[in-house]
This record gives sequence, C-alpha cells and structure tokens, in this order.
Amino acid sequence: MDNMMSLIDWARAQFALTAIYHWLFVPLTLGLGLIMSIMETKYYRSGDTFWKQTAQFWQRLFGINFAMGVATGIILEFEFGTNWSNYSWFVGDIFGAPLAIEGIVAFFMESTFVAVMYFGWEKVSRGFHLASTWLTTLGATISAWWILVANSWMQYPVGCAFNPDTMRNEMVSFLDVALSPFAVDKFCHTVISAWVIGAVFVVAVSSWYLLKKRAAERELALKSMRIGTIVGLIASIGAAITGDESAYKVAEVQPMKLAAMEALYNGGTDQSLTAVAWVNPFRQPDYQNEAEAPLRLAIPNGLSILATRTTHGFVPGVNDLLKGFTREDGTVELSAREKMERGRLAIQALADYRKAKADGADEATLQTLLTTLNENMPFFGYGFIKDEAELVPYIPVNFWAFRIMVGFGTLFILFFAYLLFLNWKQKGIFAPATFNSQLSTFSSTTLWVAIALLPCAYICSESGWLVAEFGRQPWTIQDMLPVSASVSDVGSAAVATTFWLFLVLFTALLAVEINIMLKQIKRGIAPA
Repeated sequence: MDNMMSLIDWARAQFALTAIYHWLFVPLTLGLGLIMSIMETKYYRSGDTFWKQTAQFWQRLFGINFAMGVATGIILEFEFGTNWSNYSWFVGDIFGAPLAIEGIVAFFMESTFVAVMYFGWEKVSRGFHLASTWLTTLGATISAWWILVANSWMQYPVGCAFNPDTMRNEMVSFLDVALSPFAVDKFCHTVISAWVIGAVFVVAVSSWYLLKKRAAERELALKSMRIGTIVGLIASIGAAITGDESAYKVAEVQPMKLAAMEALYNGGTDQSLTAVAWVNPFRQPDYQNEAEAPLRLAIPNGLSILATRTTHGFVPGVNDLLKGFTREDGTVELSAREKMERGRLAIQALADYRKAKADGADEATLQTLLTTLNENMPFFGYGFIKDEAELVPYIPVNFWAFRIMVGFGTLFILFFAYLLFLNWKQKGIFAPATFNSQLSTFSSTTLWVAIALLPCAYICSESGWLVAEFGRQPWTIQDMLPVSASVSDVGSAAVATTFWLFLVLFTALLAVEINIMLKQIKRGIAPA
C-alpha cells in the first residue's frame, strides 16, 4: 500500500511538473500569434515596411517559444501511456480521439504554415504570407481546442457508455464530446487568458525599450504598446466574463471544486461570495467542525448569483456534499457513503457478470447482473474510494490559487485601462517626439510596473490551472475513475528518477529559452 501511494504521488508530481512547464510556453504562443498577425495585417493594408519589420521581430520571439512548447507537449502526451496506462486503457477510445485530431490536423496545420511564415517573406505574395501567419495562429488555437476538449471530458464525461464486455468506456456521440458546454467555456476562457499573457509580454518588452531609450526601437515600442494595450484590455475583460461562465458550469457539474474554491464548509441559500478569509495554506481545514473560515470578508449573495444565477439560490458546501442533501427542486443528492456503497455494487456486478459469462450463464442471469451494473454505474468510481475524506480536494490550494487568479485578472483590467487612457490623453504620442515627451506620458514607474506584471501574468495563468486540476481530485475522470485506479503498474523509484530528470531537462529548456529571448530582445528590430 505504501508503495502504491508513493507511486501515485510521484506519477502525479511528474505529470504536474510537465504540465506546469508546458503551460509556460503555450499561452505566449497563442497570445503572440494573435498580436503578430494583427501587425502583419497592418503591413498588408498599408505597405509600410515598418510594420513588416515589427511583425518579423515579434515572429522571431514567437518561433523560439513555439519550439519549446512542442518539446514539452510531446512528453506530456507520452506520460498518459507510461504513468497512467490504466486510465488510457479505460477511456482511450474517447480520450485518444481529440488528441489524435489535434496531432493530425491542428499540429500539422500550424507546423506547415509556420515554415511559410518564417521563410516565405520574399518567396510568396504578401497576401499568401499574411494568410500563412493567420493560419499558423489559427492552427495553434485549434490545437488548444482539441487539447481542452480532452481535458474538459475528464472533468465532465459525456457522450460515452461503459461496455462490460471490453471493460472500456466507448464513445457514443462525438459531437457531445467535442461540443460539450464545459469544453466550450474552458476553451474560451483559456485562450482569451492566453491573449492577456501575449499582451502583457508585448507591453513589457516595449516598456523596456522605452526605459533604455533605444532610438531604433522607439516607434516599434510605442506602436506595439498601443496594440498590446488594446488587445490586453479586451482580453482581460473577456477573461472575466468567460471565467464567470466557467464558474457557473463548475457549480453545476463539480460542486465539490466550487466548495473548495470558496472554503465553503456548510452551504445554504443566500450564500455570500468570499473576497478574502484566513485559510491556512499549509493544512487541510477542519471543515467538519468549522462553520466557516475565520476573518472572512464577503459579498452578500454573490456566490448564489455566481452558482445559480439567482440571489437566493442554494449552494452546497463540503459537508453537504459528504452527508447528502436535498436540492430546491426536491432532487435528493446521495451522501458520499451511499455513493461509495453503490460504487462497490457496480464493481461487484461487473465482476459477477464477467464470471457468469465466462461460465456460460443463461441470458436471464446475465441481464439481471447488467441491470444491477447499469443502475449503479454512475457511482462506479466511488467504489474505489476508501475514505470519504479522499473526496475533498486540498482546500488551501484551491482557495488561494483562485484568489490569486481573480486578483491579478482584476489588476490587468485596471492597468490596461490606465495605459489606454494615457494613449488617448496624448494623441500625438505616435508622432516623432523626444524621449522626454514619451516618458512624460509613460512615466518610468508605469514602465517598470508593466515589466513587473509579466511574471504576474504567468502566476495568474498557472493559478487557474491549479484550481482546475487540484479542484477535481481525487478524480482522473470526474465520478468515474480516481487516480488510485488510473496509475500504471510500475515502480515508484522509476517514476521518481524520471521526475528529477525531467525537472533538470525542463529547467534547462526554460533557461535556454529565456536566454535566447533576451538576446533577441536586446538585438531589437534589426533584420534577420
């Protein structure tokens, strides 16, 4: 048992390590792709070589980041087979479909057109080159779509049915999987959030040029900052709107995640939305005996509005979900222990069915066992849970990561709005001017804040993924398969060894990317 727990912990740690490093590269790819495409569109419309040079500059940075993202992404997909083979066997027919489409269609699409984008400036027409740039960006976005479809299915499994003869979940509706409302919301929120990171990156680099008073990059910095500001403000507001819709879906299909995000121990009607409270980040709260987190400041009825779209709506807390409750419409939600018992009945019925079929039992007996299995199949995953405490995710990570994400997201809206105000106030800023007049519009403090917000954008983005993934624990597939039943039968020492190897490798890749990026930024707009 100790070896199994060690194996699960190391497998989760390795996958988390790879995902975190991978997500350092992906959002910048998506965000820079949009902005560099806008810049090349301005070149196509105006014919001004300045916009060509500007687009080429940002494309160089895009390419460096794109290559690193591919390297970590390939390793991430292989880990499903090496560390989570039981999961891959159980749902490979469903989970593998969007990943296959991503690789065959989206990845090949962006890989093809990225070559034209880099090497076709003097070989194809301006229109064809512009189309290649937009198609590269579109390919990266479509790639994100299929990856997020796969991830969303794990959090909200739809369009599938369990086949007791093959012991696998099989797809019955591709459209239900591909167009799941959970997937649509996650895609919109994730991609728009990536645009924020791209905008923050462009504004930060432009701010550095202005601080260094680089004459050659003055126009690039000012005009890039303007585009980055507009994209950033629109995207920040869009991220807030889509984030609200995502939270509504979470309340609907993952209520325990929402309870952990809010440190809501005992639910009810007229629930307020926690702004801040003291949740000890280093231990799981005693949610069974605490009424609520101490030092709590909250917005009246805010959580009811977020979760139910009504001011008086009922929102279940951790204890409600463990003990069972009755919804306002009269629907009875079973307790955790009842679900665990029903899950064990499903597992036993499956075992009995397979044995009976192997022994040549009659059709009536098989049908009776199948009826028992189907009645209890919605709780199949609970049959692997040993203690109801396992069903409660680690509340401190969810609580604080959610507030970090929302806090920085609000800060980005305010900062981009401030930058846009400065642009509007100084209408002549894009005309040739002295450095003193530029710095009078964007003070050195403002420029330093813009640079400091770059790591904050990544912290914000990673925090969002921490909420999404920590909040669904202990499930690999929500209510269907826990991590304890998903892991491969390998030695924990092997996984631990590769964890440290990947840590060194990914850290080296990140250091290399930062070094190359800084060299290219210092080099500036000089032609390749």
